[in-house]
Amino acid sequence: MIKNIHRNELDDAKYNECIEKSSQSLLCAYTWYIDTVVEHWNVLVLNDYEAVMPIPNTKKHFIKYVYPPFWILQLGIFSQVEDYNKDDFINCLKESFKFVELRLNSKNEIDCLSKINQFQELQLTSDYESMKESYKSDRKKDLKRAAKNHLLEKWEDSPKKLISLFKNNVGKRTSNIDQQDYEKLNKLMDVCIDRGVGEVLSVYEVDKLVASAFFLKNKKTITILCSSTDFTNRKNGANTFLIDRAIYKYQQDYEMFNFGGSSIESIANYFLSFGAKSVDYEFLKFNNLPSVLKLFKK
Repeated sequence: MIKNIHRNELDDAKYNECIEKSSQSLLCAYTWYIDTVVEHWNVLVLNDYEAVMPIPNTKKHFIKYVYPPFWILQLGIFSQVEDYNKDDFINCLKESFKFVELRLNSKNEIDCLSKINQFQELQLTSDYESMKESYKSDRKKDLKRAAKNHLLEKWEDSPKKLISLFKNNVGKRTSNIDQQDYEKLNKLMDVCIDRGVGEVLSVYEVDKLVASAFFLKNKKTITILCSSTDFTNRKNGANTFLIDRAIYKYQQDYEMFNFGGSSIESIANYFLSFGAKSVDYEFLKFNNLPSVLKLFKK
């Protein structure tokens, strides 16, 4: 039996144990992570937390709907057992909400009204030089530019510096990110750093910040949560240098490097040029609102 449980009624210990033991386990699905960036969320719970599906939701124009929050790359169903019906979760979701947009995880395969998105990941090995040799020629040229410009890496840099760089570059092209979203990101990075599951890497040209990224660490996987370069200075190889330095650091202790992902061809091709491969995941979307209300949510 699947129950729709409000956040304040959730058994945190049982829920987090399910996330931890599930084959789909993701850092962004734990209660402390979602609580940091989402104000209202429910969970679909199978029996005694055998499987769970966290559901971020909000209300606008009197319409309560499910949405994909900033700073959470994927959610979906997380299960400790194999014998469960994914369609039961989707049907329960449709009964609870009339409008849904939600990124599932790559291990959820559901035939429903959804579209396929992609992220890119790189299998890490203990042989960094072999991985570097597999970079495409453009990335190798970038690393030569980085050396020529004497770029410097700085780990454990300030999250505020990353946010400022992101805000003044990527943020100007992403108008739907507001100040509250940046505040949540800052809080999230602080929480992750305190828990030992996140860190900032920055790249400087002399004393000028030219690239920065925040990495999440979960089990054997490293994930780029957010990153930015200085768009006014994009010929110094800074972004490639940043990713290369992260691969070099993490390759001995981790098995997978998740680039955070993009279905935009140019961005995906850039990540693929490090030797990565694309992985599909589903973006669940349906609109069962009455006709007059569909105008408010399309």
